[in-house]
Amino acid sequence: MSSMFNLLAVLPTWVSASFPIIRIVLVCIMALCAIAMTVTILMQSNSNDDATSALTGHVQESYYAQNKGESKNVRLARATITCISIIAVCIVLYFVTLFFI
Repeated sequence: MSSMFNLLAVLPTWVSASFPIIRIVLVCIMALCAIAMTVTILMQSNSNDDATSALTGHVQESYYAQNKGESKNVRLARATITCISIIAVCIVLYFVTLFFI
């Protein structure tokens, strides 16, 4: 623990003074990403479409019609993973700023 106190003594005062502002910005980023993640998850189609088409006999005929939903779902899944990653990084940074003050 003594090395931690030495590190705090080396930090300039403006760095430790800016931590509360950084925390507010990180919380805002996390909130926006959480909202975006919720929207992208709700916009994704469920995976039960194949079972429904097997029971009803409704088959899409063109290649474009068959894969149109897949490209949309892939983009939404990537956006969801990106939001989750941003939230995880912001959480780590938030707790690092708490640790150094």
